[in-house]
Amino acid sequence: MKTPQDIILKPIITERSMENLTTGKYTFKVSKDANKIEIAKAVEALFKGVKVAKVNTINVKGKLKRMGRSEGYTADWKKAVITLAEGSKTIEFFDGMI
Repeated sequence: MKTPQDIILKPIITERSMENLTTGKYTFKVSKDANKIEIAKAVEALFKGVKVAKVNTINVKGKLKRMGRSEGYTADWKKAVITLAEGSKTIEFFDGMI
């Protein structure tokens, strides 16, 4: 059994994700094997009073990195964009960043 902390790894704080906060969309880095239903339940469990309306997931490929002659790829990861329901509370963690 995965706990919500195992599914939601960390928030993604970029210019685009901060612009989406005004429309009720929050962006998180999630576990690669988590599905949309597990992600929605984890967000509702971690942040009390929040109702998830929609979950969009994106698989992000690793980038090519070089250090001198050697090169390799960074790890692949999964991103989730959470859309909250109309009457839902906001996530307090992001309130100070708007």
